[in-house]
Amino acid sequence: METKSNVRVPPVGAADAALADARLAPNLMRRGWLMAPGAFALGTLAAVALGEAMPAWGQTQSGSTRDDINILNTALGLEYQAIAAYQVGAESGLLQKPVLDTAVKFQTHHKAHAQVLAGTVEKLGGTPVKARATREYSFPTETLKTQADVLRFAAGLEKGATAAYLGVLPSFHNRELSKAAGSILGDEAMHWAVLLHALGEDPVPGAFVG
Repeated sequence: METKSNVRVPPVGAADAALADARLAPNLMRRGWLMAPGAFALGTLAAVALGEAMPAWGQTQSGSTRDDINILNTALGLEYQAIAAYQVGAESGLLQKPVLDTAVKFQTHHKAHAQVLAGTVEKLGGTPVKARATREYSFPTETLKTQADVLRFAAGLEKGATAAYLGVLPSFHNRELSKAAGSILGDEAMHWAVLLHALGEDPVPGAFVG
């Protein structure tokens, strides 16, 4: 599916914006992940930067490399989950063209990051986890009736990942990974802000993220 480089997302109507939040599936609540490393999302520029940094990650061995690998693999699994979630939204038939373009663009960010994560796990001597079939996730597809429902579902996903990332920064033994996590946190927050704007809501609801 082709993406556009400069996609604008118009706010949905006030009625749609007033809909109750779609129920997030348990898997998307990052069970245990809000107190530990969070899911990863990656913008195009960040993907390039992290791709260049990957050799350093693999060469700089920490005292607990296995812990770092476990964190990365958990993040990779959640990244695959995000990719699947955006696929569900894209195939729902509920998204108007400009919004659909943005959803696909965000999915490409998640795909790029998953690729970097898998490569980093390998460079650290680990085995990357495999992607699961979309049907294996407990997505709340029965609650997705309008474009606003899909947007709220995605916004909840990105908000959870953003909040979770606050816990990942001090968790890595390899500090290069912590720096990378900080850049990814920024991308998650941008996704969340764009989705809130598309819903006609304040894209920056507070002075702090959490």
